[in-house]
Amino acid sequence: MDLTGYRIIVTGGASGMGAATVRNYTAAGAHVVSMDVNEQAGREVAAAAAEAGPGTAEFLDVDVSDADNVNTAFDRAAGKLGGLDVLAHPAAIQRSGDATNVTTEDWDAMFAVNVRGTMLTNQAAHRLMTHAGRGSIINFGSISGLRPEAVAPAYSASKGAVHSWTRTAAAAWGGDGIRVNAILPAIATPMYDAALARLDEAGRTANYWQNEATIALGHAYGDPDKDLGPVMVFLASESSRFITGQLLPVDGGQASVR
Repeated sequence: MDLTGYRIIVTGGASGMGAATVRNYTAAGAHVVSMDVNEQAGREVAAAAAEAGPGTAEFLDVDVSDADNVNTAFDRAAGKLGGLDVLAHPAAIQRSGDATNVTTEDWDAMFAVNVRGTMLTNQAAHRLMTHAGRGSIINFGSISGLRPEAVAPAYSASKGAVHSWTRTAAAAWGGDGIRVNAILPAIATPMYDAALARLDEAGRTANYWQNEATIALGHAYGDPDKDLGPVMVFLASESSRFITGQLLPVDGGQASVR
């Protein structure tokens, strides 16, 4: 799955799954613009990916919840790249809580980044891709959007909204030759580690039995470069040209093997 010459934007590229996606795309020969609110880490990831090659990578700072910021950054990126073939959109935030006590601040923050950010980045990508009549948009959902989440109700609701949006956008934009899919990952990331750190011992025990213990392949979260990266390359490439509107678990069987 060669991505030589592909022009790609990756959001959330400063760490975790976004950083792994940047590395995998440049390793496959793509030209990548990585975006994040964390400028220092984002620049470091892009520089390391560019040095490893054979593709190229550079960084732009963006707040995916801000419409003007998104459109300006995407236009600038497309200008640098000479167009846009792929958007990979891992950028998201997570907060713990429960259905009784979840705050409006946490609810609004997660919907602003996780849901509005998905809509805004997807719309900007669609606008830039329609000229070529082809493109791939890869959103990030979660098993949290498929099941009850006792300790993360707002995050769960936001990811359920991402799933619905992904199907809707795929239906709306298929005639333009643009595919829209969503990854549902169970991948070890700093965001997951931070979520665990907010739990007490009982919460961590419950989390293990709900999450790690349900993963058929080894009872452990996957590696972002080895387990997620190749799937991101596949969905970006023409090898997946007839796949759209799908919620694709990359989770060692977590969502379907119980």
